[in-house]
Amino acid sequence: MNAEFAVAVHSLVFLARRGGTSTSEEIARSVCTHSARVRKVLSRLKKAQLVSSREGHQDGGYAAMRAAEDVTLLDVLNALETRVVPPIRPCADSDPDCLIASGMAGAMERLTGRLDDLCRGELARVSLADVQKEIFDSLKDGDNPSVSNPSVSWR
Repeated sequence: MNAEFAVAVHSLVFLARRGGTSTSEEIARSVCTHSARVRKVLSRLKKAQLVSSREGHQDGGYAAMRAAEDVTLLDVLNALETRVVPPIRPCADSDPDCLIASGMAGAMERLTGRLDDLCRGELARVSLADVQKEIFDSLKDGDNPSVSNPSVSWR
């Protein structure tokens, strides 16, 4: 999992909450990143058919293709073609006569593979709607008053 995952989830929750189309600039303001970074992530989400895009100055932008309830965090991760737990690469110049050094790469790959599988199972159980609910439930509870500023709305 990397920063692209956070940008992707944020963008998808934004689009689901807002409805209709939004420009990469509008999404980038919400994510607090550059619009080029948002477009890069959205292009991968489009390839996975999680968002659609339409060109045009008046009505162009990006839109969610599926309801937030129908998209899991695993769908998002798969769209980005990445692992939750990246493999650990031991030193390539290790001593081939050392049993520990020669077996470490395989042991670490198996460990990170199992961890990745466990995390993927959890991500499959969480939808974008769950993330959205958690955000807005925490706002009701006053956990993050700076986000509840009415001038920064999801409209």
